[in-house]
Amino acid sequence: MALSNAGILSSSCSVCTRLYPLCSPVHRRIRISVYSLRFVSLRNRCFSTVASLRNADVFTSPESAKNFEFTSEERIYKWWESQGYFKPSFERGNDPFVISMPPPNVTGSLHMGHAMFVTLEDIMVRYQRMKGRPTLWVPGTDHAGIATQLVVERMLEEEGIKRADLGREEFTKRVWEWKEKYGNTITNQIRRLGASCDWTREHFTLDTQLSRAVIEAFVKLHEKGLIYQGSYMVNWSPNLQTAVSDLEVEYSEEPGYLYHINYRVAGGSRSDFLTIATTRPETLFGDTAVAVNPSDERYSKYIGKQAIVPMTYGRHVPIISDKYVDKDFGTGVLKISPGHDHNDYLLARKLGLPILNVMNKDGTLNDVAGIYCGLDRFEARKKLWLELEETGLAVKREPYTLRVPRSQRGGEIIEPLVSKQWFVTMEPLAEKALKAVEKGELTIVPERFEKIYNHWLSNIKDWCISRQLWWGHRIPVWYIEGKDCEEDYIVARNTNEALEKAVKKYGKNVKIYQDPDVLDTWFSSALWPFSTLGWPDISAEDFGKFYPTSVLETGHDILFFWVARMVMMGIEFTGSVPFSTVYLHGLIRDSQGRKMSKTLGNVIDPLDTIKEYGTDALRFTLSLGTAGQDLNLSNERLMSTKAFTNKLWNAGKFILQNLPRENDASAWKALHNFKFDTENALLALPLPECWAVSKLHILVDNATASYDKLFFGDVARETYDFFWADFADWYIESSKVRLYHSGGDSVASVAQATLLYVFENILKLLHPFMPFVTEELWQSLPHRTTALIVSPWPRSSIPRLDESIKKFENLQALVKAIRNARAEYSVEPARRISACIVANPEVIQYVSKERDVLALLSRLDLKNISFTDSPPGNADQSVHLVASEGLEAYLPLADMLDVSSEVQRLSKRLAKMQTEYEALMARLSSPGFVEKAPEEVVRGVREKAAEAQEKVTLTRNRLALLQSTINVHVQ
Repeated sequence: MALSNAGILSSSCSVCTRLYPLCSPVHRRIRISVYSLRFVSLRNRCFSTVASLRNADVFTSPESAKNFEFTSEERIYKWWESQGYFKPSFERGNDPFVISMPPPNVTGSLHMGHAMFVTLEDIMVRYQRMKGRPTLWVPGTDHAGIATQLVVERMLEEEGIKRADLGREEFTKRVWEWKEKYGNTITNQIRRLGASCDWTREHFTLDTQLSRAVIEAFVKLHEKGLIYQGSYMVNWSPNLQTAVSDLEVEYSEEPGYLYHINYRVAGGSRSDFLTIATTRPETLFGDTAVAVNPSDERYSKYIGKQAIVPMTYGRHVPIISDKYVDKDFGTGVLKISPGHDHNDYLLARKLGLPILNVMNKDGTLNDVAGIYCGLDRFEARKKLWLELEETGLAVKREPYTLRVPRSQRGGEIIEPLVSKQWFVTMEPLAEKALKAVEKGELTIVPERFEKIYNHWLSNIKDWCISRQLWWGHRIPVWYIEGKDCEEDYIVARNTNEALEKAVKKYGKNVKIYQDPDVLDTWFSSALWPFSTLGWPDISAEDFGKFYPTSVLETGHDILFFWVARMVMMGIEFTGSVPFSTVYLHGLIRDSQGRKMSKTLGNVIDPLDTIKEYGTDALRFTLSLGTAGQDLNLSNERLMSTKAFTNKLWNAGKFILQNLPRENDASAWKALHNFKFDTENALLALPLPECWAVSKLHILVDNATASYDKLFFGDVARETYDFFWADFADWYIESSKVRLYHSGGDSVASVAQATLLYVFENILKLLHPFMPFVTEELWQSLPHRTTALIVSPWPRSSIPRLDESIKKFENLQALVKAIRNARAEYSVEPARRISACIVANPEVIQYVSKERDVLALLSRLDLKNISFTDSPPGNADQSVHLVASEGLEAYLPLADMLDVSSEVQRLSKRLAKMQTEYEALMARLSSPGFVEKAPEEVVRGVREKAAEAQEKVTLTRNRLALLQSTINVHVQ
């Protein structure tokens, strides 16, 4: 029984030592039997706690389960939710901690990005809940206009139905049906990650409350003159038939061509050409000028003349000069197509050039392109080039790397197009958001992202908020039949209000119709922190209690998409920054640092990971990253964290097996009488107990400070190291001396109380990271009156005894030195050896008090350990160890091994090593080798020779020591 207990905590030890990349090196672990101590049988007893008795179908004790079963996670989660633990409670505090969950797309399926934000936000929420703050984590989903409409359109296509065939009302109905059927997939998966958010406050960006907020925001911005309608250059998605935001366009480098085309100079000779270089020849039908740099002497004579646009039946355009033209790009001549290039559009507006659109909304060319009308833009490009070659106007086509704009949603190539849209004037909103950071009202973590935030807001463009979709918030604008849409329109909160305004202005016979477009999805998301709390009803209870929120946590890749817009809208509509801190996490990459993609086949599915390693292992691994930095994820990391979960479970099993019976009132009274929160209480503890408790108190202070600074990776690493390297490796092993002591329960109680106290606090520190296994273990401990999820956080600034820590570290150093000597001399694990400990009287006093611990951990013969202040008489026949300054040990060789056999073994080994060394030296003595061999080869041989010489010297010295021992015995 003693032997089996001693090995409980070693089962997963080796795998973690090999694989865990972020913990400090773990010392050599040797399984320890309890040799001559008597194991006190703890009899059959009931370990069920009060909570466990009430919830026998929820929790499993380590007493009855070999490992923590991942199947328990969903049961535990449902129990937490049923108890109301996810709702804010004002019982222990009045300062709320509030997070708004970044709403995942309703079309989404769980990926590692979701797992990252859920983990980090849940860590914050669980920590603050245990600190006694009323915590509210608001969940919800985004209607994802483009993505959702695409999903439903594709589903309908499989039935042979097109969106246009259904009409807007019926199509929207189908989308809602899809949402009701599949929309909860992502939220159920988020639950699986352990997210302790208040699901009674779940929102959807198209629900009644949020839709009301969106309409109110549009109306208020329009009333302030910050929303306007106009025809401007936008990013157009031909397949989706809608404008998309600049932020929703992704640029990729792709192979293409640079086309060189001759433009004739009107009125010139046959040799008067301007050769332009373009990547998009099909847009030449929209040319309204040809530009050169005013300082380019090659073309100065043509400035002010006219160029003839090829294939347009002689259409003339002016040849102008502008510093914008790069003399070194292509030929130094630029075709200006304002209707199809962002830069050309700005230049045309500056110079007053006309804007000519040659493209339909579906990406085909319109009648401006003449005979090319109706052709797809890419087909037109091919046909045009062939005909340019035939007419002799094509100069050359050369390979060129293109920077291609693609839709983030559909993946198609985006077309710059002038289109009538609704815009928000951003500059006055951005000014306030910039000041929020400048004044310290908003902190961005990590700080380096403040520069990026400031740069973007300082160079912000107006926001195109209209989308040509059917799924989303319909723009609250109504037009008057028979009137100009740009001049006569009404902004209202609903149709009745719009009609009332129209009648007032145009008479009772007026007829109105609503703008068919919807608002950009990010418009509703920008209102998320306050719309979910009741705004625009500022008297709403949740708005009054929980706004502004505390932290906004999200990926750094949507700092502009979402975060900056929330700051601007929050200040504009509520007068307050919507959150005081922005915490930005990085991307999750594979073990080689590559971005996860289906193409590379390196995507790690969170749900598959949970099945294999457990939710706790996944969460703990993801938490090890640093704010703003990408995290490389591998199966090896997950495996090592799973081993950590098993280690926790086995520690709980060991502690449960060594606690008193739950109904032993006197024993539990004795345990509860132990106090660990005063200096006197610590002074009364034996050295190992005092060390363990002091180290715990240091950990609590450091972990709490790191939690408050949002340094979650530091908390995880420090707690891991303490639990494994200090508590499991050292204190649990040391505690066996008192637990199994023949002195009875009174001797064991100090170890039992310390084990319970330290383990309880470890569970509390780890709970935000690993909620399931820690709650399961907590519930298995006797006399639990509250669930771990709502138990108080460990107290900070409790005394610790630094002197006791130093003393135990000396004892540790002595144990390590003896263990290393045993390993070096290949002493059998079961063999007990003698030892003479040499130190000054002060050190001897505290080391000798723990001679039982020293004997247990070092496998010494308890009856043959001596303590003295000077070397023993047989020092020359002993292995001399210096554990630390002023603490040494002498281990008699005769106790450690068969000296004669070892002499024979080392003699053979020395002869072989000497031969190898001489061979290396012979090569180095050869002029032919040294002069002709490559320098790195010669250097390598020299290094091997030096290493061989060192081994020969060490072996000779050890052999000499052993031989002297034999000589002494012979004499």
